[in-house]
Amino acid sequence: MLVSDSILAAVIAGTATLSASFLQLRSALLREGASRSAAAASRRKNRLQLVILLVVIGAAAVGGFAASQWLTNGERAAQAVMQRELQARVAEISRTTSQLELTRSSERAEIESGVLRRIGAEGVVVTATVAACRSALTTAPAAAAAADAAPAAARACTEAEASPVTLCATIPDNATVTEVALFSRPADSDISWSTSRFLPGQESGQARFAEKYSETAPEAGVRQVCQGFAHWSADHARVVRVVVRYSLPV
Repeated sequence: MLVSDSILAAVIAGTATLSASFLQLRSALLREGASRSAAAASRRKNRLQLVILLVVIGAAAVGGFAASQWLTNGERAAQAVMQRELQARVAEISRTTSQLELTRSSERAEIESGVLRRIGAEGVVVTATVAACRSALTTAPAAAAAADAAPAAARACTEAEASPVTLCATIPDNATVTEVALFSRPADSDISWSTSRFLPGQESGQARFAEKYSETAPEAGVRQVCQGFAHWSADHARVVRVVVRYSLPV
């Protein structure tokens, strides 16, 4: 059967159009597949970037926390070191202060002990002035009526009428009395003390020291050594001098 030229041309044109359509469809499918692959790759890439970003952020957070902890620990360690140094310096200052106080106390005690020893060697001196004795006045029986007009004559005192005085020297409570030297002379006399020495219980010039000295109980770190003296002369007053010497334990 013969086919006309117009039909053949139509068949060829239709075949060409169909082929072109198939080619265009294939190209479209290929482009769509490529696009899907690119989108998938892009999504994978985005996911990878997101994961990397999260990892970087997590690592930064961990690193920052670790750095903060390290800095905090470093500051704490530095503060601890400074605190220990400060405590050591305070302790050293306290020790130095204590040593200075001990040194000062020791030096002060040595100075005080030296002064007390010197005073003990030289003696603690106590002096007093005892007035002349005044006895009771007597009058003659015949002159009794004229007693208001003329003074009666004074008679001499006796030792029993003398008013004793006590002289006390203060010494350290741990001292040992080595000597109690006794002196007395008329108040109007200028004789030396060395020639006016008395012995305990000795009577001279109507004056007498007690035979023994006495001591008081220690109080506030000291005690007193006391010596009694009696003077019954009606003619003059007397000056009394007591020198107490002592020693201290080493």
